[in-house]
Amino acid sequence: MDQEENLSTQVDEIEALSAIYPDEWKIEDEAFRTFSATITENNRTATLLITLPAEYPATSPPFYLLTAPWMKEQDRDEIYNQLEQVYLDHAGESILHLWIEKLRELLQVVDPTTEQVVHETVALVEDDIPTKFRVLEIEGSEQECPPITSADPFTERKSTFQGHVATVTNTTQVKLVLAKLYENRKIAQATHNIYAYRIYNEQTKMWLQDCDDDGETHAGGRLMHLLQILDVKNVIVVVSRWFGGILLGGDRFKLINNAARDALELGTYIASSGNDDVTKKKNKKRLVLYRIVPLYHRLATATPHFSVEPLKHQMFSSPSLLLIRLLGLS
Repeated sequence: MDQEENLSTQVDEIEALSAIYPDEWKIEDEAFRTFSATITENNRTATLLITLPAEYPATSPPFYLLTAPWMKEQDRDEIYNQLEQVYLDHAGESILHLWIEKLRELLQVVDPTTEQVVHETVALVEDDIPTKFRVLEIEGSEQECPPITSADPFTERKSTFQGHVATVTNTTQVKLVLAKLYENRKIAQATHNIYAYRIYNEQTKMWLQDCDDDGETHAGGRLMHLLQILDVKNVIVVVSRWFGGILLGGDRFKLINNAARDALELGTYIASSGNDDVTKKKNKKRLVLYRIVPLYHRLATATPHFSVEPLKHQMFSSPSLLLIRLLGLS
């Protein structure tokens, strides 16, 4: 099946999903084939953010991210494993409907005490928003906070954005970075401090990753999606936004990603675009090539006999490089 056939199959699948799930299925960015499915079961909501590569469904799985801040890590891992097993069982087929129904099924059996614990934590945090990360219980406090790199802030329609980045290798360092940032009164008073982190364990060959919207719905998940597409590891990115009174709509997600990318460039986690003019960089759409690494690493870990090399060769050969407009990334 060539890419033209893949695209035709994708179009048919998306039309079917839009008809089957009129309230749950949403087109996030049609040009870059990014979609979301928001499922609610037992008063618990989870959103599956999906991007379809040009090789799907023939030789590549969808790229995906599960957003459910209330969910326990072990429950999230179980859902990941189940979704990936669905793909393995139906490789080469359209699987999004199967994924959505599997997510719905798993949400019905998620530990019902999880949401209560999360609500109690949120209530504690909201008592004192400017110092919210000071209430975190930081284990192994003998560890030092990793150095933090902060990019220059920029303003768009009266809202100001600033990205911060640090190298982290465990969740204690994640908490230390967040607590350190909140010692800065200006950052503590930001309307939103959105963050995402990805940590790769070299021994277990597994990823540890999480994100937080801080009141900016879906922003944390989109920030995590950016980190996955850039294929950065052992890093936390925090984006501070000071709301200026003008609603930005969907543009706010592009600006949040821009702020994150500025910090990642400054910290040399990714290659610089070579343009130091922040204003021009924000107002000009840039096209950047990225080699995308989807869930192959997780699949290889979950199934010892699964070989990623043939797929990676097809995925990363010159004809199949995906062109991503970073400012249009959702």
